[in-house]
Order: sequence, then C-alpha cells, then structure tokens
Amino acid sequence: MRRFRLRLRSAASVFRRHAPRGLRVRLVVAFLLAAAFGALLTAGLTFHRARAAILDRAEETAVADLRTQLDSLAPDLTLPPTAEDLRGLTRQIDQAGGARAWHASASYRGGEPVAASPGTPPVPDELRRAVQDSGRAVHQRTEHDGRPWLALGMPVAYTDDSGDTGTGTDTGTGADEDTDADAGSLSGLTVYAVFPLEDDRADIDALVTAAEAGAVPALALALVPALFAARSVLRPVRRLRHGAERIAAGELDTRLDASGRDELADLTRSFNTMAETLERDAAELRRLEAGARRFAADVAHELRTPLAAMAAVTEVLDEDAASGVLPADTEDAVRLISEEVRALARTVEDLMEVSRFDAKAAPVHREDVDLRTLVTKTLQLRGWAHDERVRADLPEPAPVRVDPRRIDVVLGNLVANALHHGRPPVTVAVRVRGDRVEVTVTDRGPGIPDDALAYVFDRFYKADAARPRSGGSGLGLAIARENAALNDGSLTAANHPDGGAVFTLTLPSAASSPGTT
Repeated sequence: MRRFRLRLRSAASVFRRHAPRGLRVRLVVAFLLAAAFGALLTAGLTFHRARAAILDRAEETAVADLRTQLDSLAPDLTLPPTAEDLRGLTRQIDQAGGARAWHASASYRGGEPVAASPGTPPVPDELRRAVQDSGRAVHQRTEHDGRPWLALGMPVAYTDDSGDTGTGTDTGTGADEDTDADAGSLSGLTVYAVFPLEDDRADIDALVTAAEAGAVPALALALVPALFAARSVLRPVRRLRHGAERIAAGELDTRLDASGRDELADLTRSFNTMAETLERDAAELRRLEAGARRFAADVAHELRTPLAAMAAVTEVLDEDAASGVLPADTEDAVRLISEEVRALARTVEDLMEVSRFDAKAAPVHREDVDLRTLVTKTLQLRGWAHDERVRADLPEPAPVRVDPRRIDVVLGNLVANALHHGRPPVTVAVRVRGDRVEVTVTDRGPGIPDDALAYVFDRFYKADAARPRSGGSGLGLAIARENAALNDGSLTAANHPDGGAVFTLTLPSAASSPGTT
C-alpha cells in the first residue's frame, strides 16, 4: 500500500510540472486520474479489509489451537511446577504445534518464561503485563529479526474449588472472553506462544501485487471512455471556435446547430443570439454610416454651385476694395466675406475628397518622379520657395512612383500646418532609407501635446478645443494620411527631442512601388 501512495504522489508531482495545455489532453488526463483515484481507493479499502480478515483469522486460529493444546496438556501438570515441568510442558506444546512452528514458553506466578528451545523469540513485556493485569488471553503482533510474529499469552485456571492440580483448565481467547470469573480462580500458570506470520504476509503481498497488476489494465480500459468523453465535450467547443472565427472574419450570418439541454447547448444558443444581435447592429451601423456619407457628399455637392457664384462675386468685390472706391467699413466687410467664402469653399472641397475616400472612388495616377522635384514644386506653387520661414534639405535623388497631385496635397498640408501651429523655420528634408524614401517636416514650435498625438490624424480633430475656429476645417491631416495610404505610404507624427513637431511621410522607392492603377 505504501508503494501505491508513493507512486501516486510521484505521478501527481510530475503532472504539476508538466501540465498539458490542450483541452483534449487535459480532459483525458483528468478522466484517467479520476479513474486511477477510484481504482486506488477501491483497492485500498479492499486491501485493508482483506488484510484485517487474514490477520484476524490467523489470530483466532492460533488462540483456538493453543487453548486446545492446553486443555489436553495442563491437567497433567503438578502445581506448583518446577522449571523442568514448565520446560516439558512447552516442549509438548512445540511438538503439538506441527506446521504452525510454535515457540512456546511458560511462567508461574509472574516468573521469567521458561522455553524448551533456546532459540525461542522473547515474549514482549507489554504482552506479559497485559495478561497479568487482565487475566485473559491476549495476543500481539511484533517484529523479530526482520520477521513478523504473533505472540499469544494465555493464563490457566482451576476447574473446581479443591485446588487439585490434576483438574482441567479453561482459558481466555482474547478481548472477548473472561476466564477469571466463570471458569474458576487462576492457577498462576501462564503459557506464551510465538509463531511466524510470514505465510500471512505473503498472502498480503500477493494482494498488493494483484492490485498493482490490475491497475494498468484498468487505466488502459478507462482511456477509451475518456477519449469518448473528451470528444463529446470538444466537438461543440470546436464548433464554437470555428463559429467565432467566422464572426471575426465578418461572416455575421453564422449560426450553429444547438441540440440538447446541457451547458454547451445553452452556450451554443447564446452564441447564436449574440451573432444575431451583432448582425442586426452591424447592418444598422452600415445603414447609418452610408446615410451619413451620402448626406455629407450631397451637402458638399449642393454647396459647390452657390459657392462658385459667391466666389465670383467676392472676386469682383475684392477688386473694388483694392481700387479704393468703397468706403473703409465696406472694404473691411468685403475682405471678411471673401476670406470666409474661400474657407467654406476649401471645406466643401475637403468634404468631397473625404466622401471619395469613403466610397473607395479616389483615383490614383502614378508617375515615376524624383521626390525632390515634388517638394520643390509644392514650395513654389504656394510661394514658400523664397520664404525664409521654410527651408528645403534635398541632398540626394529620391526616385518614387506616386501620384504627384496627391503627394503635393500631403506636403502642402504638412507645411501649412507647421507654419500655422508651430514656429519657423520649417524644414522639409528628403532622405533615402534603403527601399523607402522619407520626407520629414519639422517646425520649432511647442510640439504636439502628448494626449493629442494619437488623434492628430482624426477627422475634425483640433488639439486646442478652446479655439474651435482655428482657420482650418480639421480635415487637412486626415486627408494627408489618406493620400499617403493611397500611394502605399504612411504618415506619422511625433515630437522632436529639441522641441517642435515632426511629421514623417514614408513612401516606397521606385523599385518597390506597384504599377499604375
């Protein structure tokens, strides 16, 4: 049994160190551990009951045999006996023991036990005291020279009141029989017998061996239902995983068959309810988003015509204001109106561009150009080529394949943003980094607040919420990023260690760019 416990502890420690990760393996291992624990518990209970039965039978048989021998031999003993009488009695008991291999000894009135054989194992002191104190037959299991032994102690009593030593005897059998009250007074003679329990131990070891031999087939047989149980549990779990993957891939119409009334079936029904809700909400969001895009595009389109007329009128008024024919107050009002009309026209154009991005209808016409040329043209077209506030750093050729108009929009927005929100000088630098080309626009201003860095490219976002009218629509950087993406590039924002904001446009070189679309 100790070997079983040690092996179970060892298996548990190994399982903790190398715990399996897969759900199937864990279910099978858990099932096998439960089966092993049940088998071990059953074997342990059976072992203890069988062991107790074997030992109890050996003890009861030994007590009955010793009583039988004393009933036939003790009446011929003269009391008080001499040492030779005691030796003769024990010799007769040893000879009568036969295959049991008795080792008997006898004492009178608490004296030292006298044995016929010098190799007789000693009688335990606890057994001798228990016999003297109780006046009954007592037995005790003990170890001697590494071998198990059963020691018996049995007192002899008179059968009548005459005190004749030739009368018969009556002996106790252990804890259940009382002899000093019913059988007569004790004679003072006590007989001890010791015999080996090796045969009984062999029977017990055979039980352990049989239990160990039966444990392996039991575990092997338990593996089959374990695999079936794991399969029945994992099949709906696997279906749920595939369903979740399809939902994540955008297939919101995914539904799973739910059969049964267990927890996994309830989970499957909950999954279907979730998928149905997601599909309904996604459809509603798509409808609202499409409506918002269409509304913005329609509004921008409807505003283009009246804005064109207003722009034409403001140009005439600007000429009159410049010629001085208008009163001073009227000139100021005309200039204010002209600026607002131009700002509104730019906003409408930006909205139209955003609507094309959302509709995936923005055209891209790529050309092989030198990025230095694009930077130079952008600065010239906006009057920054000879502006001391803007510096160009163009040391080496930077061939790219891009849409020049869209890259011009990106560069124009970045430089204008740096001049408006930062401080000059603004540096536009072009560098070749392997198969990538980078354009950085750096200013000397206070930089971008840390909490705004993640949102600078969002539509209509303005870092200074207290100044909603900052001279722009809040769409410039968003449009710049969309144009960079259309040219297979990226646009990022950061703060320079020495102060100021740094916007970096990264584009593939001409060798790695895709063809014209």
